[in-house]
Order: sequence, then structure tokens, then C-alpha cells
Amino acid sequence: MSALTILCCPAHYVQGAGAINQLGHHIKQIGTIPLLVSSDSAWNRSGHLVAASLEAAELPVHRAGFQGYTTPSAVDGLVEKIRTGGHDVIIALGGGSAIDAVKAAGHLAGIRWASVPTAASSDAPTSALSVIYNDDGEFLEYRFFPHNPDLVLIDTQMVADAPDRFLIAGIGDALATWLEARATARGTGGTMAGGRPTRTGTALAKLSWELLWENALPAIDAVRAGVVTPALEAVVEANTLLSGLGFESGGLAAAHAIHNGLTAAPQTHGLTHGQKVNIGSLTQLVLEGAPTQEVEDFVEFTTRVGLPNSLTEIGLSPDSPELTAVAADATKEGETIHNMPFPVTAEMVLAALKAIEGISRRVRAQRGLPEPQLIQH
Repeated sequence: MSALTILCCPAHYVQGAGAINQLGHHIKQIGTIPLLVSSDSAWNRSGHLVAASLEAAELPVHRAGFQGYTTPSAVDGLVEKIRTGGHDVIIALGGGSAIDAVKAAGHLAGIRWASVPTAASSDAPTSALSVIYNDDGEFLEYRFFPHNPDLVLIDTQMVADAPDRFLIAGIGDALATWLEARATARGTGGTMAGGRPTRTGTALAKLSWELLWENALPAIDAVRAGVVTPALEAVVEANTLLSGLGFESGGLAAAHAIHNGLTAAPQTHGLTHGQKVNIGSLTQLVLEGAPTQEVEDFVEFTTRVGLPNSLTEIGLSPDSPELTAVAADATKEGETIHNMPFPVTAEMVLAALKAIEGISRRVRAQRGLPEPQLIQH
């Protein structure tokens, strides 16, 4: 591993209530024939605002629909649309799947790309990589690109108008950032940016963690009320920008590798990325022998946020045969779990996964929290 440290980031990051009205202005700086990519639901919610902003900037409005997982065939289909339409910039409007597909397609087609998330549901918008799945939702690979998005624009009023489950998912994804970055810093592994962690990346990961612990619960209240508050602005920045920079330039470790492993269990396919990552975060804490107080506080906090921290909630149990495959996939050669500051085996991951059920139930009982229940997808 190179001793070089690397920090990467998007060219421009724009956040705030009403930011969507400035989209056309920012896109005009990077292209003249945009292709918009979004699901029908995202377009129905926000398409009129996007179209109005592009038209105000005298840009054409061309849209391609996107549904399902970010698969190789979905990416190739977008590349064909880019080439046949002569587009010079591609814009993702929606969630992580559309954003990852747009980044991958923009790279293959050799054009610029922009992320316009309609919810703060993951840290995908800022990064120079995409997560690729098969048609069944099982993890296939990471694809890496030579640069980050040219623009990330997130309208916090749109976040406030989205269902709260999206913000909660983003919190689950972002909470892992500090846990993984500190583990990577203690070890000898590298980051998604291609070198050792920068102090900046590690510090941003920690700041994301601190903002979430202070603001997550009132931010969820704000979304349930459909309003933008300082707490929501802080959590959107933590979920999107700080977590994005922190994971990419600070390092991933066990939590996301366990997420990838969980995609081998069909029971988890209806869960959000952040819900599966949160299972990975608690499992990582157990795996590394974190202090009991830290583990118990994490269980309480994530329970109050509404994130799963037990196998029961994701349709599994300590006796589920699928756990063996999950542990095996999480420890494959090249997985980020090998950034942990000690060697990790599938047997160790399996033991930690089995342990979290009892830990979650004990902490909930001791602190007056509800028992784990299966999450309805």
C-alpha cells in the first residue's frame, strides 16, 4: 500500500432550502445538453421544479426513467441514451441507485455528471465510485472513477418533504463513517480514494458522527413536520457531504463489508442501504471489542432513531443458515473489512453477528426500549 494520503471531493456542493431552483444555473456551467435520470416517483415529486430551473437557464429537458438496482445492464442502457442523444452532462435526480448508475454511465460515456439527491438517504452523491449489484440485489463490485461529481445539489426542503425513512437510512449509513474511518486509521489499509487516510478525511468522519448524535432526533422531528430547521440542515450535511468525504478519504472497514455480505440473504433485500449498514456497524463494534458503554449507547441511540440493531429486525436470527454466507461474503479477498487493524476471518464475523441479537435485547430491556420486531419492507 502506498504511503501517500489522498483526499477527493466533488467540484461543487450546494445545500439549502430552495436550492433546486438554482440547478439550471449550476448545470449551465458544465454542460448544454443534459440528460436527467430519475425514477417515476422522484420525477413526480420534483420533476416540475427541475424542469422549470433548466428551462429558466435555457437548457433542454430530456429525461430517462430509472428503476431498480444499479446493474451493469442498467448502466450500459444509460450510456446508449447518452450517446444517441448527444448529451454532455448527465444528472441523477433521486436516491442512491440512480446516482450510482449516473456516475458509472457518465464515466463510461466520457461526459460530466451531477448528483441531485431528493433525500439525504446515503453518502453516495459525493463520491467517485458506484456500487454495482446483480438483478437480484446482490452486491457485485465497486467501480471507481478518476474524479468526483462536478456538482452535488441538495434541496433541504425536498428532504423535509420526503418520507422520514429516507433520512433515517442516511443516518445509518453516516454513523458507520467514523467507526470505519477510525478503524482504518489504526490499521495499515487504504481508502476508496486510493491511498492512506488523510487527517482531514478522518476529522470529517468524526464531525459527521458528532453532528448526528447531537441533531438526528430533532432532524427526524423536522422531517415529520415537513419543515427545515438548523438540526435538519446539520444532519443533511452530515449524511451527504461529511459522510461522503469521510468514507471516501477516511476509509471503509467492517460495517460496509458486512452490509455487502447481508445482500446474500434474500430476507434483507427490501431494506435500505443504511439499515443494513447499521447492522454492520454494531457487528463491527462487537468484532473489535469496543467498550461496553459505547456498544450499549449505540444500541440505544440507533433504536431511538429507528434503525435496526438486531437480526430479528432484518428477518434473520442467530440460527439462520444464511449467516454463514453473509460472513463468507463479508470477508472475501479485497473487501473493506481487511482495513480493520487486525486480521478478520469469516468465523469471527459469524460470531459477532450472532452476538448482536442478545446484546440488542439486553440493552433494550435495561433501558426501557421496545423489543426488536421484524421491519415491514
